[in-house]
Amino acid sequence: MSDLNFDGLPGVRFSALAFDVDSGERVFAHNENDELDTASMGKVFLLHTALQMYKDGTLDLEERLHRRPSERVDESGIWYLMEQDDLSIFDVALLIGAFSDNFATNVLIRRVGLENVAAQVERLGYTDSGLHDFLRWPRPAKAPRTLSTGTAAELSDFMARHAKDEFWDESTNEIFRRWLGAGADTSMVASAFDLDPLAHYNYQRDVWVWNKTGTNGTIRADAGIVMTPQRRVAYAVFANWEPGTDRVVDVMPIMRRAGEAIHRFL
Repeated sequence: MSDLNFDGLPGVRFSALAFDVDSGERVFAHNENDELDTASMGKVFLLHTALQMYKDGTLDLEERLHRRPSERVDESGIWYLMEQDDLSIFDVALLIGAFSDNFATNVLIRRVGLENVAAQVERLGYTDSGLHDFLRWPRPAKAPRTLSTGTAAELSDFMARHAKDEFWDESTNEIFRRWLGAGADTSMVASAFDLDPLAHYNYQRDVWVWNKTGTNGTIRADAGIVMTPQRRVAYAVFANWEPGTDRVVDVMPIMRRAGEAIHRFL
């Protein structure tokens, strides 16, 4: 792992952690308790809270949600390109997991409630991670500073607990994993495994990955699970840099090297 240097890019902050889900053995760690901005990563807590409400009997995954024009946010996602104005909660969540859909995120936040997401994150025991706002641009002066924040320690732990079916029964946990397993962004840590980005919820060359990413002009974030038939690794790698600078071409190779380190470990 000599080529995995999270301190090698001046002006870029990393928070990173990867560990064996079952033994706890660490693959790599770097400032894993530092809280960074994580863009769309916080949407995993929205999906988790929706499933908890489903298990509590306060939300039906078959309930249909009607989108509102005021909730439309373009760019990330595909619902804003679709003609269908209402979808089941299950399908809205699937759009979030598969395409980090901003329109779908705002619609689901209206139904689930940011206050319920915050309460659920607190119950999970996380103090430095969360979803703080809905998608809007420009962000008003009194709005939360950023969409979501997180630490690599907390997000990798969150993924590991889902992998171990810690939260609910296996079939319910599988819904969450399926939502993330449909994710089409394999450009960061997951790029090391050369997956089919549109169909990889299965073993490909004996590697299975499900993950969630977050991006904007100053953020790259990736967290998930990589497994073989013998071992499972939970990971989270987040990078932040200053506004007005473009560090994507510098950061992305580090993300891939993190995936390569996991691959070697497996």
